[in-house]
Amino acid sequence: MVSKSQIKLITSLEQKKNRTKSGLFIVEGKKGIREILNSPFELDSLFTTGENFNAPPSKTHLINEAELKKISRLITPQCALALFKIPEEHLPVIKNLVVALDGIRDPGNLGTIIRLCDWFGIETLLCSNDTVDCYNPKVVQATMGSITRVTITYVDLELILKNNIDQPVIGTFLKGENIYTSQLPKNGILILGNEANGISEEVEKMVSQKLNIPQFGKSRSTESLNVATATAILLSEFLRQANY
Repeated sequence: MVSKSQIKLITSLEQKKNRTKSGLFIVEGKKGIREILNSPFELDSLFTTGENFNAPPSKTHLINEAELKKISRLITPQCALALFKIPEEHLPVIKNLVVALDGIRDPGNLGTIIRLCDWFGIETLLCSNDTVDCYNPKVVQATMGSITRVTITYVDLELILKNNIDQPVIGTFLKGENIYTSQLPKNGILILGNEANGISEEVEKMVSQKLNIPQFGKSRSTESLNVATATAILLSEFLRQANY
C-alpha cells in the first residue's frame, strides 16, 4: 500500500528543488529499476504491483494498479516505481576524452547523451550549472540505466576549462574544420552547446579546435543537427580515429 505522505513525496520529485531537498529521484519500469538495483546506487523504496526485484523486503511495498497510477508520471505505468538516493558528487577527473555540456535544456537530449557516453566508453560527463538536472524523471527514463555508469558532475564550465588549460578543448561550429578530414586528439574536452544557441561566447573563447559536421544533402537547407545526434557522430569519429 502507498500512503498519502508517500504519494505527496513522489509527486513532489518532479521538481528539482524537491529532489535536492530530499536527496531522492524516481525510476520507473522493470528494466530501469533492475539496472539501477545492480549498481552502487542505494535504494530508498520500491513500489511494485507484483514483479519480483529481489529488493530488501523492508524497502518493498506491494501496491495495486490504481495506486501505481497515482504515483506514476507515465501514461501507461510499467508495474513498478522506485526511489533511489542521489549519490554524492565528487570533483571530476579530467582524463582521456571528456564530454562537457554547455546549457543543454531538453531532458530527452541529456538522457540520450548519457547513453551515448556509456556506449562509447566516456567515463566523465561535465554539465554546466544551467544544464537540465540529470535526475529529472524524463532524463533518467531516457538513459535506460546508463546514468549509473557515467560520472556526471555539474560545474562552473568556464572555471573547469581555465583550470585544465593543458587539455585540448574541442567544439562544433558552423564554421569549423570538417570532422572527417581533421586530425582529432585522443584526449581532451569535447563541448556540446545549447540546442538553440550553441556554445556560449564565454566558453567559445576557450575552444582550441573548432569542428564542423558537414552536410551531404543537395539542398543543404537544414539549419542544424539535434545535439544528441551530433554527439553520436562526434564520438563515433573520435573513437574511430583513436582506435584505427
